[in-house]
Amino acid sequence: MITKTTDLGDINHSLDVVASITGGAATECYGVVGMASQKIMKDGFYDLLGRENYSKGIVVEDGDTGIILNVYIIVGYGVKISEVVYEVQKKVKYVLETTLDVDIEAVNVFVQSIRVID
Repeated sequence: MITKTTDLGDINHSLDVVASITGGAATECYGVVGMASQKIMKDGFYDLLGRENYSKGIVVEDGDTGIILNVYIIVGYGVKISEVVYEVQKKVKYVLETTLDVDIEAVNVFVQSIRVID
């Protein structure tokens, strides 16, 4: 639970809300095929997560100066992975700071798999 105090009272954001917004922002980036689970691997392949399961592919932690996000993604074949990861970090940080008005300490992106895009 992330709590923000204003002069009118407290605002509480559940971690599922943060994960849902993070997953939506990450999947909008060019080169990202989808979100992957950080734990479940079947036969050497990671399953794509649907919009309702983004919380399984994102870990939210409290840091010293803000929240720390661990984002697990699947990228498309033929894209420059370092550029895709940088864009995911930049977009997730911007969207969360403007939408929820929270401080982001770090956005760690883990590429779980590469898929060929049809």
